[in-house]
Amino acid sequence: MIVLDKFYIDGDWVEPVGGRTMDLIDPSTEKVVGRLSLGNEADVDRAVAAAKRAAPAFAATTVEERIALLERILAAYNSRYDEFAEAMRVEMGSPITFATKGQAARGPLHIEALLKVLRDFRFEEDMASGTRLRHQPIGVCGLITPWNWPVNQVIVKVGPALAAGCTMVLKPSEFSAISTVVFAEVLHEAGVPPGVFNLVNGDGPTVGSAIAAHDDVAMVSFTGSTRAGIEVARAAAPTVKRVAQELGGKSANILLDDVDLEDAVRRGVAACFTNSGQSCSIPTRMLVPAHLMDRASKIAADAADAYRLGPTDAADTQLGPVVNRSQFDRVLSLINSGVAEGATLVAGGAERPESLPDGYYVRPTVFSDVGPDMTIAQEEIFGPVLSIIPYRSEDEAVAIANGTFYGLAAYVQSADRERARTIARRLNGGQVHINYPPADFGAPFGGFGRSGNGREWGEAGLREYLETKAMIGYGAGE
Repeated sequence: MIVLDKFYIDGDWVEPVGGRTMDLIDPSTEKVVGRLSLGNEADVDRAVAAAKRAAPAFAATTVEERIALLERILAAYNSRYDEFAEAMRVEMGSPITFATKGQAARGPLHIEALLKVLRDFRFEEDMASGTRLRHQPIGVCGLITPWNWPVNQVIVKVGPALAAGCTMVLKPSEFSAISTVVFAEVLHEAGVPPGVFNLVNGDGPTVGSAIAAHDDVAMVSFTGSTRAGIEVARAAAPTVKRVAQELGGKSANILLDDVDLEDAVRRGVAACFTNSGQSCSIPTRMLVPAHLMDRASKIAADAADAYRLGPTDAADTQLGPVVNRSQFDRVLSLINSGVAEGATLVAGGAERPESLPDGYYVRPTVFSDVGPDMTIAQEEIFGPVLSIIPYRSEDEAVAIANGTFYGLAAYVQSADRERARTIARRLNGGQVHINYPPADFGAPFGGFGRSGNGREWGEAGLREYLETKAMIGYGAGE
């Protein structure tokens, strides 16, 4: 039994003020594997006070000191790499191979990319007028992270906050607290000064809201659903703090008529099913020329049927369960809505896999002949569900791709790179992926519209935690 009954505040593990707890459930078995203590407003007050006390001294550290700190964090993380993978397997149902090669691998990749940025970043720079610009830490930051990429999302917030010289209070999702506790232990081992990093577990309406509304929190960085992001922004508004949000997505993947259809469709299916479909930026809408719909649907169905859905501790499992009962019920409800609204189900469906009677397993599902206004084409499903939508011209494809409230990512595939580039310029998304490129951890990550504001990753992520001050007359007379 895993017992997470303490919070990390002011450099020590302390008893919570709040007395509530929740069971930790392994989504692959539906069995209770642990217990988590949940905080309240008093716990947040204590953590924010510690961060506020630590802020002046940490803001005064040199860039070289913060680089050395991040290097120690990287080394400590790597020494416990397998623990992170196992934690994410248990807490959110990531198959162990993906947890090891995908989930846990993101930590070092982001820290290494951040170190490259920090070594070259100019915290002070001069304008031709003689004014000096100083980029200084914004202060105490409230960080609220989701369950779907637990370590990834914690590190892309904690890392740049540390690099900028900020102090912080972190509230991870209550469904991914195990890996976050391991990360807090890594930070302690690496020598993060007391009060610089603080961890309070709890739910969004209690702990998340208290962080967002707190007078002494200068900035909130939130990743999660658009619905929850709206509530965070409302709570933060009275104190006029900075709010950076990475929210939902419904990314389109335009396959132009010159692609190798077999390759493009299979890779699109694989991208959509990444992390059991529980990723905000994956391509869940595949747009294909209408005359290729039948071929594309057959390829996608064959690809989906070949996926290995199974126990998370099996090395050959490709798809694990979704994270919890609520998400399971939501995904099945949306699959049923696709059938009810007239989309053609070509693979999967809402029935439980016969070989997996326990666990929140959803069969890899593909719909074809999906109308762009159907519920499954508009709502973020967050499960292994692909919608294939026909189009009859490039203009129509772009209009369909841009025809949602979201704008987190978009994808375009073509044998003619310049043709793909032309389409990419027209797509509304914070990241547009051309011909299935590898991830660029230095590129800004964030969205348009209801996918949020602000950016993470690389230099853009660092700048979110800095205020720019103009010192006018700084160079006068020199």
